[in-house]
Amino acid sequence: MKYDVVIIGSGPGGYVAAIRCGQLGMKTALVEKYDTLGGTCLNVGCIPSKALLDSSERYHDAQTKFKDHGISMENLQLDFTQMVTHKAGVVKNTVDGVNYLMKKNKVEVMQGVASLLSATAISVSGKDGDTSVVETKNIILATGSKPFSLPGITLDKDRIISSTEALALVEVPKHLIIIGGGVIGMELGSVYARLGSKITVIEYLDSIIGSMDSTMSKELHRSLRKLGFEFHLGHKVTLAENKGDTVVVSAEDKGGKTVAVEGDYCLMAVGRKPYTEGLGLETAGITTEKGRIVVDENLRTNVSNIYAIGDVVRGPMLAHKASEEGVFVAELLAGQKPHINYLTIPGIVYTWPEVASVGHTEEQLKQNGRAYKVGTFPFKANARARMNNDTDGLIKVLADPGTDEILGIHMIGPRASDMIGEATVAMEYRASAEDIARMSHGHPTFYESLKEACLAAGTGAIHM
Repeated sequence: MKYDVVIIGSGPGGYVAAIRCGQLGMKTALVEKYDTLGGTCLNVGCIPSKALLDSSERYHDAQTKFKDHGISMENLQLDFTQMVTHKAGVVKNTVDGVNYLMKKNKVEVMQGVASLLSATAISVSGKDGDTSVVETKNIILATGSKPFSLPGITLDKDRIISSTEALALVEVPKHLIIIGGGVIGMELGSVYARLGSKITVIEYLDSIIGSMDSTMSKELHRSLRKLGFEFHLGHKVTLAENKGDTVVVSAEDKGGKTVAVEGDYCLMAVGRKPYTEGLGLETAGITTEKGRIVVDENLRTNVSNIYAIGDVVRGPMLAHKASEEGVFVAELLAGQKPHINYLTIPGIVYTWPEVASVGHTEEQLKQNGRAYKVGTFPFKANARARMNNDTDGLIKVLADPGTDEILGIHMIGPRASDMIGEATVAMEYRASAEDIARMSHGHPTFYESLKEACLAAGTGAIHM
């Protein structure tokens, strides 16, 4: 079997690369070790987590907000089994959609474990024990990442769990302990807090969502505390023990004072690591650094016809980043001149309020010694937010004081995941704050708060 390109891994990087290669006329094969396509994102990541986030937010709204709208909810009940069933249906429909797209674009799908034999040959071992050898002109490595744990703490997948198990629980935890204050922990913590779980977060840093602008971190910390989160920031976890029906997590602060927290589940949410085990990188002579595959500006490895994308290479572990890289490599192979601006890849936290960010943070600008000006606008001054009882949060615009070019936009508030789209377009086309301020924005809408924040970066907001 000979192909123009073989892609290993069918996550948002791999399957999107396969589609684009097929669209551009290449004979394409996609190798996936699991029974379903879509990788972590579609099966045990982005899609199921956002389905549960949406369902749990509706339940929470019915409990806490509907009465303000004149809607009385008597005998409100949670059917967690149905909520999980809905999540599973969303996952299946999404995965089925990927299967359809493979057929539509004439991509041959191979189920099995792939291992590099050389720069042009791949061994594919199926579940039935049969092994075949695939020959190809080019290879794209898109094997993604998997959760990792802290030294000395084992993910037993029973009481000490990763995000994968947290998305497949058959009961709502009474007390969920979360190790790690990053995006995954805050999202899954939000799901279960809304459904009645006590949530305790233990984080080594002094803030949550540490990769984002500090204003967003402080605002989300405040909102999650209102939801019932308890935080132990600046604490180092030293032990997590499965006691049978419970788990005990021990941690100490920077002064050496210890704390022990007992719950029925502990979610290990300290990050993910590239997944390259058994891929045969050494056999093909591919260079790695700190577990990641080393690539150049064209996502090419040190082996000229082998490329790598997504979580196995440098940069944020984001599904949409992997997809952009997949398209980039496909178009490069077709002789085109593709483009990726990593600065304008947005980051999103699907809590409520949502957090979204694109461009430089204020901390990065300070570290780089770059001058900037700031414009902010709170959602409590937004009419649509008041209608929806969603007044927590704000939009923050960072711009160059000389040219007025937008350097970064950060928002925490209702539908920030959607509003960041306008901010991304603005930054991609190097708009000034005045450009956005002079554009008409619909009223009443959430996104007119971006116009107001841009006005605040200049002569001043109108509605504040």
